[in-house]
Amino acid sequence: MIGNAPGELGSRYLSVAEREEISLGLARDEGIRQIAYRLSRSPSTISREITRNGGPCRYRAHRGEAAARERARRPKTAKLAEAGPNWELREYVQARLVQLWSPEQISATLKLQFPDRPEMRVSTETIYQSLYVQSRGALRRELSACLRTGRALRKPHRQAQARRSRIPDPVAISDRPAEVADRAVPGHWEGDLILGAANGSAIGTLVERSSRFCLLLHLPDGHDAAAVRDAMIHAIGTLPQQLKRSLTWDRGTEMARHAEITVATDLAIFFADPHSPWQRGSNENTNGLLRQYFPKGTDLSVHTAERLTAVAAQLNDRPRKTLNWISPAKKLTMLLS
Repeated sequence: MIGNAPGELGSRYLSVAEREEISLGLARDEGIRQIAYRLSRSPSTISREITRNGGPCRYRAHRGEAAARERARRPKTAKLAEAGPNWELREYVQARLVQLWSPEQISATLKLQFPDRPEMRVSTETIYQSLYVQSRGALRRELSACLRTGRALRKPHRQAQARRSRIPDPVAISDRPAEVADRAVPGHWEGDLILGAANGSAIGTLVERSSRFCLLLHLPDGHDAAAVRDAMIHAIGTLPQQLKRSLTWDRGTEMARHAEITVATDLAIFFADPHSPWQRGSNENTNGLLRQYFPKGTDLSVHTAERLTAVAAQLNDRPRKTLNWISPAKKLTMLLS
């Protein structure tokens, strides 16, 4: 949709007189900085104006003015509009949203996959706007359900609250080896539970700190200390020895039998300080991603072990910003090799 251009573009835009001065300056072989100084404008503004409108040899004031007014027309057609020229970009974005990629992952991957095609570019904010501002008519509103939050409207984040609990003989996070903090050595994990409706069901989550690779613990019969112990011993038993270095958990009572886990797996277990979820930041972030698959307020016991394996595999195959857009699975393979 194309509207009418405004009569005056405003003081931040170059005026017709200024554009004529630029044209005269170029005809006199003046440099960009000299023209900018005379007009009290930034050299980058003058350079951008010339480049957009034919270059030093072909610049014309009337052409620059007409182009500026065209760019200022409102409302503009959204970049991802169904009727727009960017149908290939639109299809790419929609396909990745259905696969539960975030807008940021989509934007970054486009640059890597299409380095020589500037038309295959879209910012993270443009994708969000296309979903949330439906007057722009870009992407179907129901695709917002594919976002991590699943919300139809944007809301500010709320800080997660750590659960209060007591466990016997916890080894504090301050006693954890220094190598854990710098993430250079693989095999150090963070763990927690995501809880279902009325805290009646749960899924255990383990995240490897260096690669953000995750494992999910199947807890169909409850999430007391014994159930978590058994699921943990089974999961850790599937790992190669170089990935069995340490685990950091919060102080939930589900880890009351942590000593038995250590004896069975030779995995050192440390506990974060009370009310300090940021000390397990990788795990907290992953739990947020998992809520796309396991929404709050639902019964998590209905999910089979096979379902958990499939979800973990999909999550481990998604590119991550913190890994320079490498997937956790690929990053773990690189670290182990």
